Amino acid sequence: MSTTVIKLGSSIVAGDAGDVREDVLRAVCAEVARLHERGDAVVIVTSGAIARGMRVLELPLRPRAMGELQAASAVGQGKLYRVYDELLREHGVTSAQVLLTFFDVSARTHYLNARQTLSKLLDWRVVPVINENDTTTTDEISFGDNDFLAAQVAVLINADRLVLLTDTEGLHTADPRRDPGARLVEEVTDFEAIDDMDVGHAGSALGSGGMRSKVVAAEMATAAGIETVIASGLDPASIAGALAGEPRGTRFPARDARYSSFKLWLKYAKPTRGRIVVDAGAARALREGGTSLLPVGIVSVEGSFDAGDAVEVVDGGGTIGKGICNYSAGELARVKGLKSAEVRSVIPRATEEAVHRDYFVLA
Repeated sequence: MSTTVIKLGSSIVAGDAGDVREDVLRAVCAEVARLHERGDAVVIVTSGAIARGMRVLELPLRPRAMGELQAASAVGQGKLYRVYDELLREHGVTSAQVLLTFFDVSARTHYLNARQTLSKLLDWRVVPVINENDTTTTDEISFGDNDFLAAQVAVLINADRLVLLTDTEGLHTADPRRDPGARLVEEVTDFEAIDDMDVGHAGSALGSGGMRSKVVAAEMATAAGIETVIASGLDPASIAGALAGEPRGTRFPARDARYSSFKLWLKYAKPTRGRIVVDAGAARALREGGTSLLPVGIVSVEGSFDAGDAVEVVDGGGTIGKGICNYSAGELARVKGLKSAEVRSVIPRATEEAVHRDYFVLA
């Protein structure tokens, strides 16, 4: 049995006017039912609640104010899920609506609870239909058209494949809507090699994502050993082929898993609250030796954070990594540059490590 996460962007869930593309959702649900029938586990991550709400409310343009976005989502959320539920029930497949926010994956306890819930639904042979809970989210905790959410869910449930369905054939060397010479990139094995491409294709008028967010989602998922595909959701053959493992769109092969589930969560989901600047010796030890960061190697502390928050660790050459700090910003500012014995004279019950190596991940 394999586990597949399928993500549908706003541009294929709804047309330009906000009407649900029922033909697209019907094709996707038919393929989901086919996978389900052969015993595979499937999770759907969908965008489009705001677009659906816009259509119901007859709004001409996507709102900009957060309160308006949240209200439009509240109108559209249930109506969008009802379409999925009815289409899946036509194939005898039971579904469940699951709403998540960034906080649900950035807080470790919530992250584990979400994994437990999704795992139980899959055990019960239920297809979760997941969307970001736009009715409570804010600018600071949004996923970006759910690409990041889909990657997080794939890591969360240890999926085998992540399929990102969009309104283009896949990743191109440039934006195919502006450059007729743009070529499809069929496979990506080196993410640095595509940095110079014009992959920041803007999302649709109804969505908030774009090709850049899909590439970042692919980078995250493949780092967890999850094959990722970006393919057209407007072509039924492409949908079927991508879900069947055939060469479709752009494929990102799974990489050797470099990090544990915890460190993937830390690297991609836990937001940073400040920065720690370290000296050359500490930087070298972190990069090459896999050691913990001690206060003696810290040059300066930036931002306001509490013990247990994630911080970015940098030196003169740039970002080294990210870790959970054992000190608040104020405490760390008092003991930076001090040896362990000196630290304990300032803060008697202080831990030896500012950031322990088990709670640190390289950039």
